[in-house]
Amino acid sequence: MRIYADLLADSRIVCIFVSKMHQIMNECYGKKFILNGELNPCDNFDNSLVYEGDSIYEVIRMIKGSPVFFHDHMERLELSMKIRQKAPITKISDLRKDIINLVKTEKRKDINLKIVFNYNQVSANYLVYFVEPIYPSEEQYRKGVRGILFYAERKDPESKVINHKLRSSIYHKLILESGYEALLVNEEDKITEGSRSNIFFVKGDTLTTAPDDKVLNGITRKYILDICHDNNIKVNFMCVPVGSIRDYDAVFMTGTSPMVLQFYCIGDICFSVRKELIENLRKLYIEKAEESIKRFMADK
Repeated sequence: MRIYADLLADSRIVCIFVSKMHQIMNECYGKKFILNGELNPCDNFDNSLVYEGDSIYEVIRMIKGSPVFFHDHMERLELSMKIRQKAPITKISDLRKDIINLVKTEKRKDINLKIVFNYNQVSANYLVYFVEPIYPSEEQYRKGVRGILFYAERKDPESKVINHKLRSSIYHKLILESGYEALLVNEEDKITEGSRSNIFFVKGDTLTTAPDDKVLNGITRKYILDICHDNNIKVNFMCVPVGSIRDYDAVFMTGTSPMVLQFYCIGDICFSVRKELIENLRKLYIEKAEESIKRFMADK
């Protein structure tokens, strides 16, 4: 039975990997996308406008057709442009209108939306489009997921910039090792963040996560830290050495798609799951997300 369960788990990883690689080849999901404020059919989507040149981006979770933490994502988009010394291509108010117009073209309302500001030698363009989401299943929330280690470090962790080569290398290793997420390890043999998430280690009632300047400050991470502050949950800011992983009771990731999701193992190191502290953090985060949607709707 254990072998059969492993095969089922591996098959799901294969499906996720294939879907992700399909997403890279066919970046746009749905019927329409927006290029510089104009609606276009997805059949006309040009991947070079994402993967060639310098692309700054944000991925926003949509719930019932409304973006979660819209204002936070826009603040980070502006920060990324400032760090990369790029000029805005359009106004935030125009992006808001574009999102509302694009939502009308898609039946699926719980989905991920991507905003890309692309700069190359001859032109600058912005795109707004849906990407196919891979959300954790109820079983994965209940039992946790498998993590792997990947030795790499982002050049500019504070800005959200597309690195196609690194992304492809990570997906390849994930499929080979049947992993759900890769934890990035720097030259000092310390864990900084996940390939598409932020990482928290748990010992007792204390969390440990990397310092702000070592990671991309995820929106979910930001609100988890706010929740910890409001509920007197202690947080240590340090990069955990690979050799110290076993010292912790549990590990979880935070991100746009997974929200708050535990690992049942990292490599061959296993952890407890269904930890009450993590469950409470997830519930409180969902409440914050719902509040953000109300704020977006109120701005109409």
